[in-house]
Amino acid sequence: MVSEPGAALSVNVNKIAVLRNSRGEGEPDVLRAARTCLSAGAQGITVHPRPDRRHITAEDVVALSALTNQFQVEFNVEGNPFAPPRAGYPGLLPLCEQVRPAQVTLVPDADGQLTSDHGFDFTADTSALAELIAGFKALGCRVSLFVDAGCVGLARAAQMGADRIELYTGPYAAQWAAGAPEQALAACQATITEATALGLAVNAGHDLSQDNLGPFLSALPAVREVSIGHALIGEALYEGLEITIQRYLAIIAQSVRAAA
Repeated sequence: MVSEPGAALSVNVNKIAVLRNSRGEGEPDVLRAARTCLSAGAQGITVHPRPDRRHITAEDVVALSALTNQFQVEFNVEGNPFAPPRAGYPGLLPLCEQVRPAQVTLVPDADGQLTSDHGFDFTADTSALAELIAGFKALGCRVSLFVDAGCVGLARAAQMGADRIELYTGPYAAQWAAGAPEQALAACQATITEATALGLAVNAGHDLSQDNLGPFLSALPAVREVSIGHALIGEALYEGLEITIQRYLAIIAQSVRAAA
C-alpha cells in the first residue's frame, strides 16, 4: 500500500456479505463492492470471517486476496485466532496461511458475539496468544491486536511480538454522540503514547463514521489506519459507495491539515 499523509482507510466489506447471504445468492457482489471502494481511492480492504459464515466466508477471503493483490493495496483479515476449525471455516491461521494477508488483526470475540466489543486482557495468561502471534508473523503478516483504550499491561503486546494495536473506538463514538468525547479521546491518547513508546503502531476501528472520524483523527494524528464498515456501508445506501469513499478520504485529508 502506498504511504500517504494521514490514516489509511481500510473498508470493511462484511456488511455487503450480510446482505448477500440474506438471500443465499450472489448479490450484492462482495468482490464488485470491494473493487468499487479501491477504485474510489480506499487504501485497503478489511474482512472479519467468522466460523458461522454469517457474512464473509473463507471463499470470499481468497477472492478478495487476489483483488487486493491486483490493486497492490493492503488486505487486513480480522478474527479470533482461538476459534477452532469447522465445516466451511479452516481456522484463522490456516486461512491466513492460504492467502498471506499484509495484516492480520487478532480479536478476542466469542463465536456467537454480534460484533467485536472489547480488546484482549493482557493481565491474563497470554502464552497461547504469543505462540499464535509467532505463527502469523512466520507467514509474513503484520500482526495487530484489538485493545481497549486505557488497557492495562500493553507492554505485553510488544513482548509477544505484535507490530500494532487497533484501538476499539466504540466508547469514543458513544461519547461523541452524547456530546462529550473528551474522556474517551484522553484514554485513546494515553494508550497511543504508551504504544508508541513500546514501538507499536496504532490502528483504530469500530463505530467510526463521517460524523465522528474527523474530530477523532484531528485529536489523534498518530493513528496509522482506520477500519470502517458498518457506518460507511450504511451511508453508501443513501449516497453511493464511490461518493462515500471519497468523502471519507476528504475527511482524513482535512484531519491532516488540521493537525498540521
